[in-house]
Amino acid sequence: MILYFSGTGNSEYVAHRIANALCDQEMNLFEKIKDHDYTELKSQSPWIIVAPTYAWQIPHILEEWLIHTKLSGNKDIYFVMTCGDGIGNAEKYLIHLCSTIGMNDRGCYEVVMPENYIVMFKTPTRQEAISMIEKAEPVIDQAIEYLRAHKDFPKCQPSIVERLSSGLVNHLFYPLFVHDKKFYVTDACISCGLCEKVCPLQNIKFVNGKPIWNHNCTHCMACISRCPKEAIEYGKHSRGLPRYTCPKSSKS
Repeated sequence: MILYFSGTGNSEYVAHRIANALCDQEMNLFEKIKDHDYTELKSQSPWIIVAPTYAWQIPHILEEWLIHTKLSGNKDIYFVMTCGDGIGNAEKYLIHLCSTIGMNDRGCYEVVMPENYIVMFKTPTRQEAISMIEKAEPVIDQAIEYLRAHKDFPKCQPSIVERLSSGLVNHLFYPLFVHDKKFYVTDACISCGLCEKVCPLQNIKFVNGKPIWNHNCTHCMACISRCPKEAIEYGKHSRGLPRYTCPKSSKS
């Protein structure tokens, strides 16, 4: 079974590709994470977790969900991580996670996709994104071949910088940078409520017809990227940048 979490569609697209190729069931974890639903899940096929890379590890909210949810049936678990540049030494922490939840680690696979982290980096235009996804297709196909053959993903050899990124940098990044203090809404807001609906942490509430962020943000970029009027900004950095959602995602 393929389980995925996706803020702007990259991991959703990769999960769909894998599910279709393997004729396997897939599940979007958005509602389960949002509702703190830790109901036991069962699969006879290996578990395949598809997720974005947040500060060179899987998102903390996904890790928490995996720790609290029993995955029964097949004990093998693969991780496929989408990223804008690299996954660092995420594999080390996933091996520890697998040991914690009693699963057999079958490896971690990196898929570079278009950048969505608009609060810190430059996001691509739609055409640039499509071109990048085309380059990612053979990488996704290779991951599928490993999965189809029930082979472990190849082990990575992280550099010193990658080890530091997934370790010390990740540890510092969340408390220092992952916050909602700089999000604000412009006069372009039409009070549609979509930002509230797409927040996996129920962090956005409407007050007098405008969204308010309540200091429990994971920086998934769903709110700022999916706003139909591009009315949400993050400080000065996001101004003028294209809002990225995967052009091949079902939600785009």
